[in-house]
Amino acid sequence: MHKSSFVNIIGNPNVGKSSLTNALIGQKLSIITSKAQTTRHRILAILNHEDYQLVISDTPGVIKPSHKLHKSMMDFVSLTTEDADILLYVVEQNDHKLKDEKLFSKIKNIKIPVILVINKIDLIDQEKLNNELNFWNDNLPNAEIWPTSVKESFNIDKLLFRLIELSPESPPFFPKDQLTDKSERFFVNEIIREKILLNYKKEVPYSVEVVTEEFKEQEEIIRIRSVINVERSTQKGIIIGHKGSAIKNLGTQSR
Repeated sequence: MHKSSFVNIIGNPNVGKSSLTNALIGQKLSIITSKAQTTRHRILAILNHEDYQLVISDTPGVIKPSHKLHKSMMDFVSLTTEDADILLYVVEQNDHKLKDEKLFSKIKNIKIPVILVINKIDLIDQEKLNNELNFWNDNLPNAEIWPTSVKESFNIDKLLFRLIELSPESPPFFPKDQLTDKSERFFVNEIIREKILLNYKKEVPYSVEVVTEEFKEQEEIIRIRSVINVERSTQKGIIIGHKGSAIKNLGTQSR
């Protein structure tokens, strides 16, 4: 008997969705920073086993769109309730309101299994955790509630086992040697963007975009040429830094 499922992860920005995705599959596919809206695209992370295949969808945090990029990000999120076999709704302490009320209403009435993941419980005491459990039992009664800590690896393995249990019998959706739906160039772009967010902080806005124009695998080296697009010309100097020091450091960290 083989099981397969699409497991879609949803939640507000910066609650640990990408960290949870990486923990469940056992490797880093989604980039992680402390900045909200780090994840811009829907990324499929594929966990393969002889007896099952879980296709875990990491999505951008739910926000109210204020420009075209945000609108595109929320289009990815809106799909999560339409093509899922299992829905993981990730929250943290006092994270009691999804920033899209219509989406929350869909979650309350959806006909597939819903798992409410209370993440980062290593940061709260038992009394506060009990308050969270009581709140979600009252407000999302159709969901299983799972306290987790990605940082402490608490309940991650048990959660994975539960996802396998809930998965329907099905042949695999993807070849068993495939780990994601994204290309190598996509992940090069994401790694560079992660380092930009980590190193430049508020100096460079979230509108920065990275495009890999060349990716050549040679016998002993991979040659990559990427272009960093910024919104304003003044930001070009910030990216480059004094005598090229900042962009040199960026290249070193990205490699």
